[in-house]
Amino acid sequence: MAEASAMGAGGEAMAAADGSCGPAGSSLGRGFSNYRPFEPQTLGLTCLPAEAGPSPALPALGIGMDSCVIPLRHGGLSLVQTTDFFYPLVEDPYMMGRIACANVLSDLYAMGITECDNMLMLLSVSQSMSEEEREKITPLMIKGFRDAAEEGGTAVTGGQTVVNPWIIIGGVATVVCQPNEFIMPDSAVVGDVLVLTKPLGTQVAVNAHQWLDNPERWNKVKMVVSREEVELAYQEAMFNMATLNRTAAGLMHTFNAHAATDITGFGILGHSQNLARQQRNEVSFVIHNLPIIAKMAAISKASGRFGLLQGTSAETSGGLLICLPREQAARFCSEIKSSKYGEGHQAWIVGIVEKGNRTARIIDKPRVIEVLPRGTTATALAPDNSNASSESSS
Repeated sequence: MAEASAMGAGGEAMAAADGSCGPAGSSLGRGFSNYRPFEPQTLGLTCLPAEAGPSPALPALGIGMDSCVIPLRHGGLSLVQTTDFFYPLVEDPYMMGRIACANVLSDLYAMGITECDNMLMLLSVSQSMSEEEREKITPLMIKGFRDAAEEGGTAVTGGQTVVNPWIIIGGVATVVCQPNEFIMPDSAVVGDVLVLTKPLGTQVAVNAHQWLDNPERWNKVKMVVSREEVELAYQEAMFNMATLNRTAAGLMHTFNAHAATDITGFGILGHSQNLARQQRNEVSFVIHNLPIIAKMAAISKASGRFGLLQGTSAETSGGLLICLPREQAARFCSEIKSSKYGEGHQAWIVGIVEKGNRTARIIDKPRVIEVLPRGTTATALAPDNSNASSESSS
């Protein structure tokens, strides 16, 4: 399938790989051109007029952001809920399960929520799989999803499994919160700093790994990257996608975050623009730095695909983009790397919040921070241009 054509539950282009089991090119079905919309009035049913606005009782946060927030009848409590699903993008079924769960939970974490009361799993098994493949692959995907849920302090209590032309995995995450447990993504102020908690480039890494067995594609990028570097980048991307954003969510409260979102299918630019539109103050976001898995920027440029340096490359289970007070940003980045939170947590200052009209942009020549895969050194993976610097991800 085309690199960015797989769509998640929210309509986002996911970081899909060539050859993954998605619906690219599928037809809309026979007879669709003759479809006529259902008219409830014919059955005596009532419906809201098209111009009707939202009810004052409805939540302020709904479609378009990471989670819905629904005030409950019981005083002071809100229901926060999200759902997402996508198609396989890595070869390991267990890791695919973990990535899918981490991706669902990230929508809660983007609101500073660290606890999840319940998860449901959505699983579609491909009808083209043999019985033996189903018996081997399906339990591994389920185990990966459940293990990640347990790491996040929650449990999978149900869901739905169907047979489908494509493999699909995802879920629903639900929590009941008091107001102090979540941070509405609408309070950025001029002078805030933008912090990102995972490197970009997952889509490029996943596809480059597929290209190792596709001579036509590989020949276009082999001058800028080695097979070993692609393998390392793929492993790094898989580890990052499977890492929960729970630690970052907790630190959002510690360091007084004003707003956040997670970076997934619309890329860092698309999600920055979406977050900027939600702000109550007249602000805009400007991104100066792009932390990218080492060599992925070079592959993006050499292949003419993805738009990684333009911020449009899709990510899956990416990091949180957080608006923090300027005086807190450096401390946040230092704290999240502390060994007390385990390995693998990172953060970079990537931009600023300035006065504006609720837009976001990336400067013409952003500084590329080459994030080295675990266990590698700067001499082993040298930057490709003078506008790049290297950092270890360990």
